[in-house]
Amino acid sequence: MSSTRTLIRGGLVITAADETHADVLIEDGRIVALAAHGSAIAESWTADRTIDAANRYVIPGGVDAHTHMELPFGGTFASDTFETGTRAAAWGGTTTIIDFAVQSVGHRLREGLDAWYAKADGNCAIDYGFHMILSDVNESSLRELDRLVQEGVTSFKLFMAYPGVFYSDDGQILRAMQRSADNGGLIMMHAENGIAIDVLVEQALAAGRTDPRYHGEVRKALLEAEATHRAIQLARVAGAPLYVVHVSAEEALDEIAVARDKGLNVFGETCPQYLFLSTDDLAEPDFEGAKYVCSTPLRPREHQTALWRGLRTNDLQVVSTDHCPFCFTGQKELGRGDFSKIPNGLPGVENRMDLLHQAVLDGHITRRRWIEIACATPARMFGLYPKKGTIAPGADADVVIYDPRQPQTLSVETHHMNVDYSAYEGKDITGQVETVLSRGEVVIDRREFTGRAGHGQYVPRGTCQYLG
Repeated sequence: MSSTRTLIRGGLVITAADETHADVLIEDGRIVALAAHGSAIAESWTADRTIDAANRYVIPGGVDAHTHMELPFGGTFASDTFETGTRAAAWGGTTTIIDFAVQSVGHRLREGLDAWYAKADGNCAIDYGFHMILSDVNESSLRELDRLVQEGVTSFKLFMAYPGVFYSDDGQILRAMQRSADNGGLIMMHAENGIAIDVLVEQALAAGRTDPRYHGEVRKALLEAEATHRAIQLARVAGAPLYVVHVSAEEALDEIAVARDKGLNVFGETCPQYLFLSTDDLAEPDFEGAKYVCSTPLRPREHQTALWRGLRTNDLQVVSTDHCPFCFTGQKELGRGDFSKIPNGLPGVENRMDLLHQAVLDGHITRRRWIEIACATPARMFGLYPKKGTIAPGADADVVIYDPRQPQTLSVETHHMNVDYSAYEGKDITGQVETVLSRGEVVIDRREFTGRAGHGQYVPRGTCQYLG
C-alpha cells in the first residue's frame, strides 16, 4: 500500500492535557507530528489530503468502554449489530468501542469470546476490543482468565444483579477478584443487590404495580449503594482493583468517594442517561416510560448534581454509554403489563460526545475534562493509551473535527442507531461532529458516511494503566 499523508490545518487541538492551535500531520494511519499553526515547520508540510479545521476543534476519537451490540437479553437481542452500532458510533465521534463478550452458564469463557469475535469480525466500521462477562465462576473459568489477559482481554465483568442469568454470589466474586489480583486483570462490577431487588419486584407485581416507572422504584438507590459498598470490601479483601460500571445514585457514588479517599484502586463510570434523564422519563404515560428502562435505573433528578460533581472531583473517571438498544415496537413492548419483562437498555453510542460537549457549554465540565472522561481515561483504564485517546505523535490517527457552534436537535429522524426511538428526542444541543478519521481513513466526511464494514480492527488491550 502506498504511503498516504493527511494534514489537518488550523484547528484548536484539545486533549486531556492541553489546548493548542496546531496543525496535525498524519501518515499511514498514525499521527506523526504536531506543529503550531502558521509556524515554519507546519507551513513546510505537504500532504495528499488537507482538511481545513479553522474554527473547529480537533479532538481524539471517543473511546466508549461499555457497549452491548447484539446482546441476548430477556428472550430478544439488542437491535444494533456490530455493523450498525459501530457506524452510529462513528457518526457520533467515537472511534473505539469495548463491547462485552458473554460466557453462558455451563460453557467455557473461550466459547463466549469466540462467538463475539465471530459476530464482530469483518463487520465493524471502527476499532473494537472486548471485555468478558463472567457468568459461571468455577475452577475451570478462573484458570481461563489468565489466558484471556495474555490475549489482550484484560477486564472481566461480574453481576451482583440478575439472579439466574448473570448473577455471582459473594464467594464467586471474591475468587474472581483474587484471580485478577494475580493476573493484572480489572474486575468490572454491576453493583445492585439483585436478590433483594427480586423480592421487591415480586411484591410490586403482586400489588398490581406493573408500569415501567416501578422498574425504578424497586431497584432502589440504597441497594445500589449497598452492593457498591460490598464490592469495594470484597476487592479490599482480595487486594484487587475494582471498576464500578454505570453508577447512577448519589449514595453509591459516596461509597466510591470514601474508598478513593482511602487511596484504594476503586474507579467509577457513569453514563449520559444518568446525567441528562431521570425518573420523570420513566414515568411517561401510555407505556412510553419503557423506552427508558435500563439497569441501574434512572434516578430522581437530584442525583444528577452529585454525578456531575463526581466527574469534576474525579470520584467518577469515565463516561461510557452502556449502549444496549431495544426497539419500542416488538421489544420493549414485551413488558406491557409486567415491567420486569421489559428488556433493559438504552441507545446512546451516537450521542455521548455531543451530550458531553453540551455539558461543557452548560458549565458542568471543562473542555479538557470532556476529552479526559470520554477519550483519554477510558483508553488508560483499559490498556489502550496512548495508541487511543489522545492526539500525539505515534498515536493512531483516530481524529474528530468538531464544530462547537453547530446547533442540532437529537431525534430518531436523524440518528443512525438501529432503534425506533431516541432517548433524547427533541433535545436541542450545540456542537456536532463534522469529519471523523479512524486510523487515518476518513469514515465521516463533512457529515457523509464514507467508511465501511470491515475497516475496524480488533485491538488487544494491555492492563489498566492506573495501577502500579
